[in-house]
Amino acid sequence: MHFFRLAPARRARGPVTSMAADQFLCVSTTLDSRNAAQVIATKCVELGLAACVQVIGPVESVYRWHDSIEKSEEWLCLAKTDRAHFAELKDTLLNIHPYDEPEIIATEIVGGSAGYLSWLGDQLC
Repeated sequence: MHFFRLAPARRARGPVTSMAADQFLCVSTTLDSRNAAQVIATKCVELGLAACVQVIGPVESVYRWHDSIEKSEEWLCLAKTDRAHFAELKDTLLNIHPYDEPEIIATEIVGGSAGYLSWLGDQLC
């Protein structure tokens, strides 16, 4: 018979001090190449507009453009930011994005680990 000892429970880190979880956003955009996605991801983090940007792909997108159904291989960028930085992040994406009409969608983060959310807030300039 085997007995397993449970590790002591981790102590929860304190609450996010500067803002509630619902002040954080996950902003998505897509690009036509890994390189373009990495350039945008790096720029957003360098400027302090996003704490982290994940580059995922390739993904296949199917959409209507100029009355035609299109299919494209794209890379998805997921940027973690807060409401205070969203307008500047959006403007930056619009200025450097190669698409005529880029996807820029902000989704509210309704919860998360206190430690991660605290780190996220600390990374934004």
